[in-house]
Formats: sequence, structure tokens, C-alpha cells
Amino acid sequence: MQGRQRGTLRIVLGINAVMFVVIAAAALHAGSSALLADSVDNLGDALTYALSLYAVSRGAATKARVALFKGVLILLAACVVIAQVVYKLIVPTVPVFEIMGVFSLIALAANSACLFLLWRHRHEDINMSSVWECSRNDIASNLSVFVAAGAVWLMASPWPDTVVALALAGLLLRSAAGVISSAVSELRVAA
Repeated sequence: MQGRQRGTLRIVLGINAVMFVVIAAAALHAGSSALLADSVDNLGDALTYALSLYAVSRGAATKARVALFKGVLILLAACVVIAQVVYKLIVPTVPVFEIMGVFSLIALAANSACLFLLWRHRHEDINMSSVWECSRNDIASNLSVFVAAGAVWLMASPWPDTVVALALAGLLLRSAAGVISSAVSELRVAA
């Protein structure tokens, strides 16, 4: 099982690391907070998968500590998104909806592949469960950015981008709370 987990984690780590670079560049070019939130999520996922690789062959306490750290990383990603939204409220610009739409679909394809690969591992342990949770969130993020791109085009306004970025920050906060709570419970059991 550990060998299968390692193989899957290496693949999804590579996908997310590449997608972070690609989506972050697109977000900066497009001026999109929602797309930037999506890219920050990919960076968090890449770090999460790297930590999960470390934890695969470790004991329950180590897996719980790694899951706790992953929860904190997700929380930090939410804070970065919120800071970007605040900046966009101070310096409003209409993002380039074409770039948002295209790159949200590219990210959706990549994250769907990750979710498919992680599906069979989602109930194996706290480590893989938290990894699957991150991947599931990515699908919602990608679809939200695509919807925001359409709304930006339709309304010629930055508000859909801002609203979706805030919603994604909320999703990240909820996910962080869930992962942290599960990790703390596991640490209590391991102690």
C-alpha cells in the first residue's frame, strides 16, 4: 500500500507543481484574484503532497503531525488570497476573462486527473484522506474560476472575480479547519 501511495503522490506532486507555475503566471497576466487563489491552492497542494510522501511510511503520530502542518498551510493560503482581495479592493482592475476561462479549464483537467489518481487512497489513513480533501477542493476552485470568468465577461466588472476569490478563501478556511481538527484528534489518539 505504501508503494502505491508513494507512486500516486509523486505524480500528483509533479502535476500540482507545474500547475502552480502555469496558473500563477496566467493569474498575474490576467490580473485575476480568483485565478491567483487557484494557483496558491496548487502550491499548497504541491507542498502537501511532498509532506505526504514523507509521511507515507511513518507512524500514526507522524502522519497526524504532517496533516496538522498541511492544515496550517491551507490556512496560510487562505490568508494570501484574502490579502490579494483586499489589495484588489484598494486598486480595482477588471481581469482578462479569456485568460481566466482558458486556464481554469486547463487546471480543471489537471486536477481531475489528480482526483482520479487519489480516489482509491481517500480512506486509507489520515495522510491520504487529507490529500484527497485538497484535491477535491481544487475541482470546486477550478469550476468557480471558470464561472467567474464568464461573469466578468458578462458584467465587464471585477466583482465576480473578487466574490469568487473570497468564496475560495472560505473553502480553504473550511478545509483547513477540517484537516486541523482531524489531525488534532489523531494526535490525541496517538498520545
